[in-house]
Amino acid sequence: MATVHDVAAYVLAKSAPMSAMKLQKLCYFAYGYHLAWEDRPLFPEHFEAWANGPVAPELYGKHRGRFELKHGDIAGDPAALDDNERESVDIVLENMSAYTAHELSEMTHRAGPWVHARARAHAPDLERSHEPLLDEEVADFFCALVEREN
Repeated sequence: MATVHDVAAYVLAKSAPMSAMKLQKLCYFAYGYHLAWEDRPLFPEHFEAWANGPVAPELYGKHRGRFELKHGDIAGDPAALDDNERESVDIVLENMSAYTAHELSEMTHRAGPWVHARARAHAPDLERSHEPLLDEEVADFFCALVEREN
């Protein structure tokens, strides 16, 4: 299984440069869709319900303080992704790379796992929360999206 750093390195190898926020959101959408399509996590790290949407803290630690990221800026091994993991990430990139970081963030705010985690934490707007997004909720949400898209 790949790590969030491997997935981020793969995303940057294919679509850099991009903002750190956009990288976080693309990793989140890839994680969610992969969970729905493959019934297994894309990587073992989890997301938390931060103010601007889901954030993987382990990935954040690698880009903290940086706005734009380029190929090679996140140490990870893109070759660590198996064929199904690469396919999931590629589909997400094909369909979501055109969105801005803020548009992707807004998508996470409408409904679903991030909203549920913020509610569990009683987190006010613009306040960081370390409440985890639950894989069961992520899977249910993205499975419902996949059903609607089909």
